[in-house]
Amino acid sequence: MRELVVLGTASQVPTRTRNHNGYLLRWDGEGMLFDPGEGTQRQMIHAGVSANMITHICLTHVHGDHCFGLPGVLSRMALDAVPHPVHLHYPSSGGDVVRALVSVSTPGIDLRLHPHGEGGAVAEGLEVRPLKHRIETYGYRLAEPDGRTLLPERLQAAGISGPDAGRLQRQGSLGGVQLEDVSVARPGQRFAFVMDTAPCPGAEELADGVDLLVAESTFADDDAGLAGQYRHLTAGQAGELAARSGARTLVLTHFSSRYGDDASLLLAQAGARAGSAAVIAAEDLQRIPFPRRRRLSHGPALRRGPADAPMPSPSPSPVSLGGHT
Repeated sequence: MRELVVLGTASQVPTRTRNHNGYLLRWDGEGMLFDPGEGTQRQMIHAGVSANMITHICLTHVHGDHCFGLPGVLSRMALDAVPHPVHLHYPSSGGDVVRALVSVSTPGIDLRLHPHGEGGAVAEGLEVRPLKHRIETYGYRLAEPDGRTLLPERLQAAGISGPDAGRLQRQGSLGGVQLEDVSVARPGQRFAFVMDTAPCPGAEELADGVDLLVAESTFADDDAGLAGQYRHLTAGQAGELAARSGARTLVLTHFSSRYGDDASLLLAQAGARAGSAAVIAAEDLQRIPFPRRRRLSHGPALRRGPADAPMPSPSPSPVSLGGHT
C-alpha cells in the first residue's frame, strides 16, 4: 500500500473546509506523518487513519501551522498504546519548540528525536534538503532503491523455478544464467515533500525525477510579490518546479485563505506551467494513490551460450526507514 492521505491543506489560517496542514504517506509498512498542524488528530479520525499507522513524523519547520498538532497526535498514540518506536525528524534550530510540544504530550510511547542541521540522509531511504523560508526549513525526499523484476516466461525458459529464482535474484547469476537475462529494470519509486519555500536549489534537488511531488502553492501568480516577501511559492512556480524536475504527479497544497475554498485558479496556473506532470489541487481527507511504476521494455530475449557478461549487482532490498536511536 502506497498512498498519500491528505489531512489538511490550509496555510496560516484554516477555513471552513480546509484544516491546517497534515499529510500521511503510507509506504508499505511505514506511515510517515508530515507537518501535523492544529487539528490533525481530529482529521485522522475523519480520514480513518489509525495512530498505530504512524512510524515517522517529519517536520519541515516549526511555524505553528506545521507543528502545533504534534502534542495531540503523540497523546493519541500514547492513549492507543502504540507499541513500536516513533521517529521524529525536525530542524535542529527548532529544538526548543519541539521539546516544548513533546513535553505537553501524554507520555507513554517510545519517541526518538532526530534533529538535523544540514542536508543529507536522516534515515535509510529518507533525505532532507534545505529550503528558503523565513526560518530554518527542510524538505524531505523518500526514495526506493532501483531493482529488477523477474519475468516468469524467461525463468521458465532458463529452467529456473522455486527457491532458485530467489537465489538468482540475490546472487546475480545461477548456473550460467545472468539476472539481467531473466528480468527487467524496476525503477524505484520516489516521493518529495516541498513546503514553505521560495524557489531554490534544495527544492529542485528534492523534486528531481520523483513520482509524486507534494508542493506548497500558497499564492496565485498575481500575488508573486507577497510570495517573494514571505518566501513562498506561487502556483505557477510550483508548476515550474514539477516541469523542471520531471515529476510525474504534482499535488498542490498549503493554500492561502485569501482564495477561499476554491483552488481552481491555482490549479489552472500550476497546470499551465507543469509540463507533462499531472496536477492535483489537494482537498482535505483526499486519498491520492501513488502513480503506477514506470514501465520499461523487456529488452532482448534470453541469451543462450556462455555467460560472458559482467555480473550485475543483486537486487536491492526494499527501502528501510529505521531511525537511529
